[in-house]
Amino acid sequence: MTISNPYRVGEWLPSDQAVLDAWISDQILASEAQPRKLLPVIQEFQAFIEEDAAVFMLFSQMFTEVHQTKNPTGKPQVKDYKQFLRLLNHIMTHAPRFNETGLVGFPINALLDWSMGTASGFAAFLRSDINAQLQIVLDEWARFLGSPDSVHVLVDKPWGWLGEAAFKSLAPPGTQNPRQYFIENFNCDPYAPHFGFTSWDDFFTRTFRPGARPVDGPNHNRIINNACESAPYRIARNVSRKDQFWIKGQPYSLEHMLDHDPLLEHFIGGTIYQAFLSASSFHRWHSPVNGQIIKAYNIDGTYYSESLMNRHDPAGPNNSQGYITSVAARAPIFIQADNPDIGLMCVMPVGMAEVSTNQITVYEGQQVKKGDQLGMFHFGGSTHCMFFRPETRLKFHLDEEPGLNSQNLLVNSKLATVEKNSPDIAVD
Repeated sequence: MTISNPYRVGEWLPSDQAVLDAWISDQILASEAQPRKLLPVIQEFQAFIEEDAAVFMLFSQMFTEVHQTKNPTGKPQVKDYKQFLRLLNHIMTHAPRFNETGLVGFPINALLDWSMGTASGFAAFLRSDINAQLQIVLDEWARFLGSPDSVHVLVDKPWGWLGEAAFKSLAPPGTQNPRQYFIENFNCDPYAPHFGFTSWDDFFTRTFRPGARPVDGPNHNRIINNACESAPYRIARNVSRKDQFWIKGQPYSLEHMLDHDPLLEHFIGGTIYQAFLSASSFHRWHSPVNGQIIKAYNIDGTYYSESLMNRHDPAGPNNSQGYITSVAARAPIFIQADNPDIGLMCVMPVGMAEVSTNQITVYEGQQVKKGDQLGMFHFGGSTHCMFFRPETRLKFHLDEEPGLNSQNLLVNSKLATVEKNSPDIAVD
């Protein structure tokens, strides 16, 4: 099945390269027409680049390599790290606007679209010191996106997130009245300024009204529910403890995905289900099972690393979704399911580019019911995995094959059932 829309998978960047080229050209013109002093956090980033010889070389070369080896489109590209920093400085005071013909939901990713696929870019964005510096920049941007200064994009304009075109993108295809759908399904006040949202992040992490996403089989522990409003990407069985996650096919490598956590032993030879979220999706995570939180924590990682196999593919990191589960910022949440046929399982949200803040809202020892919130993404993060033991015999209920063109499944809907190794367990 194909999906007809103008976006790359997940709708974070335009599928049409000409649209992305035009956006970059506009950003270059805007930053040069209104030059402004670099923000302190960008000044710090520049000093970091220029003071370390290896970092200076990598940031100089990654942009040069784009033009030396192949100027991908012949259109204006970011020419060097200084221009990149000026553009980054410009972006830091703007929240992404809606654009029905070419949403740029990952603006920094867009600036690095080609350079991150060069040899120098690949080396640079795997370095822990560079990622630590990027995190400082992205945390500062996150503060802006969570402040009232970012609320100006929540208006009824063609480029506003509360406009007719945006409402249509936030509703299921064929919805007769998308605005009414939004009002009826999401907690908001249509009579308040900006529908009651206080910032871009407040809108991005919006919540459903009670009953908008009912839990399938809340009292039946053989049913495993969908943890995120997401589209199936891959089902992998008999997963390995350690594998070459950077090669073609991007096999899963448990040791690297779970950062050598001792609990990974439970999942060797088991099943991993991965799905991705779109830019217009609901961005909170919910428990797929009834059970108890055993462990939950964050793993620091990369922001702009993509697989070597996709280094010349402008759709990175979308086409690197298997790869980034081993290197990107992620948040494993281990749950001991009430059903012993499920036993220990794990939900792992994965940050993809930009802010990529994985906020966990549960704690060790907490009892959770299916549909209870586990946490949320804050403007970033658009893929997640669920891990199951080899003893857990799963039957997935999907209407189509997982892949880059699959459609969203509703959060809390039935994703899979567990074949019985013991009598069915129901909760009164």
